Amino acid sequence: MEDFLLYFKMGLHHVLDFSAYDHILFLIVLAVVFTNFQWKKVIWLVTLFTIGHSITLALSAYGILKVPMDLIEFLIPLTIFITGVLNIINAKRDATKKGNINLLLTLFFGLIHGLGFSNYFKMMVGQEEDKLFPLVEFALGIELAQVITVIGILILGMILQNFFRVERRDWILVCSSIVIGFSIQMMIDRVFW
Repeated sequence: MEDFLLYFKMGLHHVLDFSAYDHILFLIVLAVVFTNFQWKKVIWLVTLFTIGHSITLALSAYGILKVPMDLIEFLIPLTIFITGVLNIINAKRDATKKGNINLLLTLFFGLIHGLGFSNYFKMMVGQEEDKLFPLVEFALGIELAQVITVIGILILGMILQNFFRVERRDWILVCSSIVIGFSIQMMIDRVFW
């Protein structure tokens, strides 16, 4: 149980660590297009992201997949940037009509984000034979932290839209634009060529 809590807490802190805010930025642009009535779809997207994240963590932990970290560190803010730009392009559209492309993009972006944390995860589990349970425990922590984050985003959006009469389109445009600004700076800081 002590090991479970250790990896579970590490998963929680991985997402909620403000010094590693790229994860939160991605969750913001992922969830901002939805209303509080669409929470089930948001949870599905978050779960797909966790699955993608966990797949690449597992492949890396078992030494099956090796990708240059400079490339991954650049691709992470690029995924945030792409998601934000897609939000701006589709700001007027209903988030429920975006179809399966969101699901596939989220899974793919989860794969990239998982690679970004793979070196740290490998150091965490070290030479342990059993990497599966720490990976599952870590993924559960990530999932809970992501659900907490997106619920907070949905609640904030609901408050702004229902009580302060902020238009849904404006909410999406402002949040996505701010996140795009952060992601551009992150890409500049992480240029690998």
